[in-house]
Amino acid sequence: MKTAIFLSIFILCTFSSNLIFLSTANSAPSPVRDIEGKEVRAGIKYYILPVFRGPGGGLTLASTTQTCPLDVVQARLGVDHGLPLTFSPVNPKKGVVRVSTDLNIKFSAATICVQSTVWRLANYDESTGQYFVTTGGVEGNPGPETVSNWFKIEKFNDDYKLVFCPGVCDVCKVICRDVGIYIDEHGTRRLALSDVPFGVMFKKA
Repeated sequence: MKTAIFLSIFILCTFSSNLIFLSTANSAPSPVRDIEGKEVRAGIKYYILPVFRGPGGGLTLASTTQTCPLDVVQARLGVDHGLPLTFSPVNPKKGVVRVSTDLNIKFSAATICVQSTVWRLANYDESTGQYFVTTGGVEGNPGPETVSNWFKIEKFNDDYKLVFCPGVCDVCKVICRDVGIYIDEHGTRRLALSDVPFGVMFKKA
């Protein structure tokens, strides 16, 4: 009788553990996929391209203030893929890039500036009323000191959008907004926080 009770408890516990494991596995955010339907992976070079080809192409770097660091902009020509980038999830052991997950975005290119090519959100620009996306960020080291360096990829209809809403600091008050396109007085299409998302897709470089 005791043996039967023990076996019943063991089976029940094992079944419950399996349910918890399956629930945890199923709750993991969906992987981001490139234009070929393959999972986007950390450390691999990709182009970030607009969903709708029009006045601008992929993402690249430009000097918008004649000084460093360089800012993140959309290439002027629709056929221009821009510069390749890599993604680094907040958990460096994760090889697959997933939606709604904090990550660093870094251009894989050499520049004339001493600063890194890791994306970060610049301070509020009073002249334009915008928060622009620039470079010079720190890769990794999640926490209050690096909170401006973390972005996310979210689903946007059948494609994706970039979002600034870092979750790497529990005590920090952060802005949560989509990343869109701001056209400045020179016609440069700069990445900035916006109420209008910039629909993107990813192509392996």
